[in-house]
Amino acid sequence: MALSVPAPLNLNNLKQVTFSCSDLLPLHSDNLWKIERGIVRTLTWSEDGRPITLGFWGAGDVVGKPLSGLEPYQIECLTSVEVCLVPSHLWYQIMDACILHIQQNEEILCIIHNRPIQVRLLQLLNWLACKFGREVEAGKLIELPLTHQALSEVICTTRVTVTRLLNQFEQEGILSRRGRFLILGKQKQIV
Repeated sequence: MALSVPAPLNLNNLKQVTFSCSDLLPLHSDNLWKIERGIVRTLTWSEDGRPITLGFWGAGDVVGKPLSGLEPYQIECLTSVEVCLVPSHLWYQIMDACILHIQQNEEILCIIHNRPIQVRLLQLLNWLACKFGREVEAGKLIELPLTHQALSEVICTTRVTVTRLLNQFEQEGILSRRGRFLILGKQKQIV
């Protein structure tokens, strides 16, 4: 008697939910969120109450409480976001996205351990340009609504330092601005 293997469930059949910018994705201990559209950041807080950005995630990425042992833990929408809730019995279908999540966490960890701070910031901008940027004539446009405070939280420095460095990078021609977004010049992108 042959055993029949059930056909995999189609992740495309999962219900998509939309959240607005600044909304928090609900946390579930037995579900992950698969991002279809938009950008979120995961974060926690230090003992003295400072936010610690853990990562930035976009289309195709998965996020959720099961991927973190940290408490507190939060998933904040940086843009309007469309996500699917993936129950634990379907996680085997998103294993590639889970592995990518681990790899991206390690990339951010390497960035924050670089010295000096200007190298850290430039590497973060390069990482953001590679992940979320789109080619424009002047370089890569990072269409990510990040404040100087949010950038400083990632690289463990102050908002004032990030503002000073961004102004310095702009004067040196490393980056330019398009409204509230940054354009990283082509010659300054790390491959």
